[in-house]
Amino acid sequence: MDRPAEFTMKTDGDRLTAVLTGDWTATRLGDAGVRLAEALDGIDGEVLDMRKVRRLDTAGAYAVVKAAGRDYDVSRVQARKEHLKLITLVAETRRQPPVVSREPRDFQALTIRVGRGVVDLGLEAWDTLGFLGHLLVVVGRSIINPRRIRLAPMVSLMERAGLDAIPIVATTSFFIGAVVGLLGANMLQQFGAQVFAVELIGIAVLREFNIIITAVLLAGRSASAFAAEIGSMKMNQEIDAMKVQGVDPFEALVFPRFAALLLTIPLLTFVATLAGLFGGLVVTWTVLDLGPAFFLQRIVDNVGATQLYVGLSKAPVMAAVIAGIGCRQGLEVGGDVESLGRRVTAAVVHAIFAIIMIDAVFALVYMELEI
Repeated sequence: MDRPAEFTMKTDGDRLTAVLTGDWTATRLGDAGVRLAEALDGIDGEVLDMRKVRRLDTAGAYAVVKAAGRDYDVSRVQARKEHLKLITLVAETRRQPPVVSREPRDFQALTIRVGRGVVDLGLEAWDTLGFLGHLLVVVGRSIINPRRIRLAPMVSLMERAGLDAIPIVATTSFFIGAVVGLLGANMLQQFGAQVFAVELIGIAVLREFNIIITAVLLAGRSASAFAAEIGSMKMNQEIDAMKVQGVDPFEALVFPRFAALLLTIPLLTFVATLAGLFGGLVVTWTVLDLGPAFFLQRIVDNVGATQLYVGLSKAPVMAAVIAGIGCRQGLEVGGDVESLGRRVTAAVVHAIFAIIMIDAVFALVYMELEI
């Protein structure tokens, strides 16, 4: 039976003895250590009799040593052999000066941060290759056996990632087209070439802004949502439960999101194209007094469908990158909310960075192909 830690003070001639009894453990210590320190305060030559102590742990030993003082002679402690060893170890440890770690500064700190960044980048690239390989295996299995495709979640995700995003994509693209039209009209009017604002709007919207605006909005909307959804399941151990039941999380979670975004982003790009052209048409009609028929005829004659095909050719790559980054960051979430927040933020930042970089690569390739 556990007994609380207690002590009594006895006087044997000129010598004061503190007799400790009970269990001097973390659960039964209570305020005995504080009261012992008050009783021994200012008294020299006291003896600690711990022979009646039943159990002693590190917390109890520390309370005894702290009450006796830093310079107390452990040889004056009367205790069982095992208790005396613990008291001696705690007393020696308490006498050690605190270890102050020297923080690296200036150039050394910079090199450490750069080194850690390089190592983290390498590990991130290695994990990304593993994720990509697993996803390609799942895509191959789904193509070979279409019955493995989960149509219900894929259609639901197509609605959330595609149809629900049409208003924001159309509105943003409309204003982008209007801004391009205003800038073109103001600049070209100085040279008497304001009619070429139509070609500027057509090429800018059909070739670049339609897919860029769509991809950036999906990066902030869908990539963050994918990371948050999968990350929440990871925190709640739902993904572990799926693995125990023999369900591949890539088939159940990653592939439906990947396919949904792959199928809906061309539609969103087309909607962004129409909205951007409409915004430019409104500006040229109101500012330059160029009618809709004239605007559309110059788009058909001087811009052509090739520019639209160039913009649409980027859509599948953007969809794969956005869905892949969002799902991968969700799978990397740990067990705390802070990790979830970091991964959701990383999903958006990485997706936008990848979009800009991929668009630059496409621009260089089409420039070399003279398209």
